[in-house]
Amino acid sequence: IVESTFLGCHTSLVVRNLRNGMLLFILSEIFFFVSFFWAFFYVSIGELSSHGVSFWPPMGTKAIYPWKVPFLNTAVLLGSGATVTWAHNAVSAHNLDMENNKSSILINKKWWIHGLLSLGITVGLGVFFTWLQFNEYYMSSFSMADSVYGSVFFMMTGFHGMHVLVGTVFLLVCWFRLYLH
Repeated sequence: IVESTFLGCHTSLVVRNLRNGMLLFILSEIFFFVSFFWAFFYVSIGELSSHGVSFWPPMGTKAIYPWKVPFLNTAVLLGSGATVTWAHNAVSAHNLDMENNKSSILINKKWWIHGLLSLGITVGLGVFFTWLQFNEYYMSSFSMADSVYGSVFFMMTGFHGMHVLVGTVFLLVCWFRLYLH
């Protein structure tokens, strides 16, 4: 932050390399999750096709109904995507107004308040998602040790939940930085 904002040390080459590094990181995360989905679908199709006697999910495993908590979690994530986009637009407008000095302090404060509000809602949605996922784990009829179904389910949702938790902490830090700005 000091190097880029105050010292101006980020050349166009540094900015391009930072952008490429982030794109490669996102690409690696995509392949990481694709591998888990591939494992889940591969095992489920293999179970269904083996001599017609196997079941998916395995016997004794009660699958989680997708139109209750998982659907609510999806709606919460989509809502958090909308509110973080709102926050990004508010912070961008605030910064643009500050750079151009075209508007009054009241308009700048309006964008600052919009940024704080939308970022706060996003953090709240991230906490709510984490709480819902914890309750989903607590109420599930299977564990990670029960079968391939349980282990792949908990690995996929666990890593995704960890991503949401880290993102929530990151956005909380951004909220405090915006508040102190």
